[in-house]
Amino acid sequence: MQTQAIRLYGKGDLRLDTFELPPLQENEILVKIISDSVCMSTYKLAKQGASHKRARPDLQEHPSIIGHEMSGVIIQVGDKWKGEYKEGQKFTVLPTVTQDGQLKTAGYYYETYGGDCTYCILPEEVMRHGCLIPFEGDSFFEASLSEPTACIIAGYRRMYHTSEEDHEHRMGVKPGGSLVIFGACGPMGLECIDYALQLENGPSKIIAVDMSGERLERAEKILVPEPESGRELIFVNAGECEDLVEELKKLNNGKGYDDVFVYAPVESLIEQADQVLGKDGCMNFFAGPVEQKLSARINMYNVHYSYTHLVGFTGSTNEDLRDALKLMEQKRIRPTVMVTHIGGLESAIETTLHVPDIPGGKKMIYTQIDLPLTAIDDFAVLGKKNPLFKKLAESCEAHNGCWNAEAEKILLDAYEAGCDG
Repeated sequence: MQTQAIRLYGKGDLRLDTFELPPLQENEILVKIISDSVCMSTYKLAKQGASHKRARPDLQEHPSIIGHEMSGVIIQVGDKWKGEYKEGQKFTVLPTVTQDGQLKTAGYYYETYGGDCTYCILPEEVMRHGCLIPFEGDSFFEASLSEPTACIIAGYRRMYHTSEEDHEHRMGVKPGGSLVIFGACGPMGLECIDYALQLENGPSKIIAVDMSGERLERAEKILVPEPESGRELIFVNAGECEDLVEELKKLNNGKGYDDVFVYAPVESLIEQADQVLGKDGCMNFFAGPVEQKLSARINMYNVHYSYTHLVGFTGSTNEDLRDALKLMEQKRIRPTVMVTHIGGLESAIETTLHVPDIPGGKKMIYTQIDLPLTAIDDFAVLGKKNPLFKKLAESCEAHNGCWNAEAEKILLDAYEAGCDG
């Protein structure tokens, strides 16, 4: 089986390769990748090359297929797994496994397994650890977004609170409490808000902070609490606040907050987050920095007397991923809020290398098609000359300006029929 794949050879060295996959072994599974969402973590990998903690040290000789937020269809099942998986099944994966004591991650380590390709081979350890997960939803892009959504769920589950009566850690955000999200209108921040709005025993007050007026305007349009939920969602433009910390405390009746997420690796942002923590407040530094020496000043007086605390985590567990898929299938969360661009496989290199500079949220790569990276906001203009984009624009408009399963089907059907985009 021949495949096309974006592979990493070193720092900033991404190449579109065409090569033959090896013969399928009885303990492997061959899959066709349909969609892969570009993750900021892949940008960091591309910037660092072999020095990245999860990269293999011999990239020049054994380049890795990038991309780990993938979805597709099972094409061929090795004999060992025929009782557990079926050809034609839609799937996603939990990217990280431990093999012989070594951490291996799709998109970082494997030469023939990753998301930015047309076909790839899932190695035996993926199935053995239960990391190949069937998906019953009606789109591929949602399955791709299950991995980042699972990371968000993991972030919520890592939060904890304590009591003056005992030393037990009560996991999760404080029920009925107050929550601030810094960097809230980036792709991950948006889903962080979305998840909070449906979370059982979740916060009653959610403050979403961002610097971009354009991103805030979009977020206010697509994320609205259900009236019966009793939850309050307030958007704050940090650039318009003379004293952001004081403004945030005013919104919480002069008090600090129970829970704080930081979705951008910025020193000043971390320090502001620390300053708005209330008694027993928990700050989650979610944003993975490129700079390995990033640090910030934390108020240790409050750590001692107000029990404030800091947590962090990278990745997710099988349980987190399965719960993300279940919530999508139940339509309780809408990860579609993250997506602002779509593109074909050949657009993945430039997109990955420049993702921080491209406005908007998640960039969804459809690996079986040839399409430049295109913003959803540009569909209507493109649709004046291109019938495909006219249909896509109409579909997205009918879904509150968001990418959706109907639009994905229109796109894939058009290219299946030989559309040139």
